[in-house]
Amino acid sequence: MPQPPIMGDIPAVRLSQVKPFSEVGCDYGGPFSLLRYRARGAKSCKAYICLFVCMATKALHLELVSDLSSETFLGAMRRFISRRGRCNHIYSDCGTNFVGASRELINMLKSAAEQEQISWHFNPPSAPHFGGLWEARIKSVKTHIKRVIGDQLLTYEEFYTLLVQIEAVLNSRPLCPQSSDPNDLSVLTPGHFLTLEPLNAPPEDDLSGIKLNHLSRWQLISRLHQSFWSRWSKEYLQTLLQRAKWNESTIPIEINSVVLIKDDNLTPLKWSIGRVLEIHPGHDRVTRVVTLKTAKGILKRPVTKICPLPYCKSQN
Repeated sequence: MPQPPIMGDIPAVRLSQVKPFSEVGCDYGGPFSLLRYRARGAKSCKAYICLFVCMATKALHLELVSDLSSETFLGAMRRFISRRGRCNHIYSDCGTNFVGASRELINMLKSAAEQEQISWHFNPPSAPHFGGLWEARIKSVKTHIKRVIGDQLLTYEEFYTLLVQIEAVLNSRPLCPQSSDPNDLSVLTPGHFLTLEPLNAPPEDDLSGIKLNHLSRWQLISRLHQSFWSRWSKEYLQTLLQRAKWNESTIPIEINSVVLIKDDNLTPLKWSIGRVLEIHPGHDRVTRVVTLKTAKGILKRPVTKICPLPYCKSQN
């Protein structure tokens, strides 16, 4: 049996204070079947998602590409740089996990990077765990998109619209509280680093109860967007609750902790945030119910319905 070495520390690029997307990881996801155009007898084609993730803020940028060729990727990279600014370093898989282990492609990528004054870093072959940050992100995006779309065939424009909306959903996820002020319920998200304010979506009607064959094409995109939000937000809450160790006991909830409140009826890009005002220990001194302060008032919720945000312990 292989004996893996001890896990390394978080890379310095993950902790650097730089502008968003100065250091990025890149990966592909797919393929997805799309229609060339909306008409009877239209042929389908394949498309892929090209993901760029900021190493420091975990913000995402998603591009839709038609194939895995080097020219197509270079076009996606230029679109990314034009909209997010030039990055200093790009990290990606080398060969097989990225676009096919082509020496010619790697040389083209390095040449393009030198022209843009970008340092390109390739992971060792057959070592996807070296790129865990972008591997986890592309898996989350790809898995939920396939579950949401199902057998639906979208056009390139429809799929790209859905993809950009999904990008906003992922960049709206809460990372940590903005302050330890008991009256402050605001949280920091990747979107804050991109727009200096929380990301919002225009109001939409709830289409979850309408049959798919009764929806127009753009209503269908809204329905898929809402379905992605419902599935992904629940999974994200579960990831906050998971612990790789110390799983035989739980860390007690503390007063002033900022938490996410599970709510299945929230609209896309909306998160229910609360701050713990009071804890209610049982006879065994284990807290299972808490009183929360939210934007809508004071609520009492079981601990199983809240997810503490990382680093949410107040500091005096």
